[in-house]
Amino acid sequence: MRTFLALYIAGVGLIWALAGTGPAQGAGSLPWLLRHQALYLTGLWAFALMSLAMVLATRPAWLERPFGGLDKMYRTHKWAGILAIGFAALHWLVEMSDDIIKALWGREGRLPKEHGDGVFEALRDMAEELGEWAIYALLAMLVLTLWKRFPFHLWRYVHKAMPVLYLMLAIHAAFLAPVAYWSQPVGWLLAAMLAAGSAAALIALLGRIGRQRRHAGTVEAVSTPAAGLTEVVCHLPRWPGHRAGQFVFLSFDRFEGPHPFTIASADAGDGRLRFEIKALGDYTEALARHVQPGQAVTVEGPYGCFDHRRARSGARQIWVAAGVGVTPFLAWLERLQAAPETAPAADLYYCVRNRDTDPLVARVTALCATLPAVRLTVISTDREAPLSAGQLKVNGAADVWFCGPKAFGASLRQGLRRWRVRFHQEAFEMR
Repeated sequence: MRTFLALYIAGVGLIWALAGTGPAQGAGSLPWLLRHQALYLTGLWAFALMSLAMVLATRPAWLERPFGGLDKMYRTHKWAGILAIGFAALHWLVEMSDDIIKALWGREGRLPKEHGDGVFEALRDMAEELGEWAIYALLAMLVLTLWKRFPFHLWRYVHKAMPVLYLMLAIHAAFLAPVAYWSQPVGWLLAAMLAAGSAAALIALLGRIGRQRRHAGTVEAVSTPAAGLTEVVCHLPRWPGHRAGQFVFLSFDRFEGPHPFTIASADAGDGRLRFEIKALGDYTEALARHVQPGQAVTVEGPYGCFDHRRARSGARQIWVAAGVGVTPFLAWLERLQAAPETAPAADLYYCVRNRDTDPLVARVTALCATLPAVRLTVISTDREAPLSAGQLKVNGAADVWFCGPKAFGASLRQGLRRWRVRFHQEAFEMR
């Protein structure tokens, strides 16, 4: 993600540099010229990143594999938005810097503004106002996004204003870009971003994000195998099928909206999906009380690229599951039951708090018993040390597939840095 965003920003900057200094070339003193170009560059960066964030927000399925999964796309979406707001704030500060330049260097050498006829000038003034108010709103939205205590269901509705703010910025960019840009690559890039971002904004405003991948069904069964764990089985008559390890967006309540959950079962062709949902917040804690058999459910998906078949040829496979993070591995193990000989040689480490009371240990053990190639190790932290990178005994190329708490995954990744390891991990961060 970092490399992609760095290359994206650098590419936009390079295309801007090809335009030279534009209409101000050879005119104006250095302070005013620097301000002039900084204004356009920061504005272009902000709009390019906001356009990227807008397109990724529509969950385009064709971009999943290049990004490595929808979760990676959403991380890129999140950081593109944060960087866009940062550049937008910088753009505003550059715009406000004229008083400082006047005080230090005077008005001499100030670059003239582009002017048009009365109607065009009025539209430019309107676009400037829209951009300024959009920046204020985006800064407020950034604060709410980073403030994790702000309720998700309320943040979700606030976030729906993003397409409107983007269209305000699109008007700002279209009318305030130098006229000379439109005959150069930088103008063609801006036009492409305007088209793609505006189309994505309209898709969002019309509520069409993911619509083609939504499937209606009913809740077939609800149970609580253990305290804090809810098992939900849904039946979808028109389910297109899924790959073991994928996830979906489940919606039981229109007001609450969809939440991502990994499918804990392999595709049997009968339209039944099983989910193991751990109580991690207000919504998931109340799920067992609010969801009842026969209730309508909407499932959007499937999404994700968490699939051990993507591992490198010849690399050792290590699977690490922690707590309810075992769900994608349950789906993998179920899928392999039909052809045990196709199971890869893999070491599965299942980390639980207490193996005697954990409701999924018996199921994982039974599934692994029919798959000799999969070596299961259950680590019960009530009686032994937590799993560390050293215990994985990596001594060559390996693909590590991890699903569990973020901090645990970060610790393992850090400990494995000296080895030729590819670390695969899905991160469900929707804000």
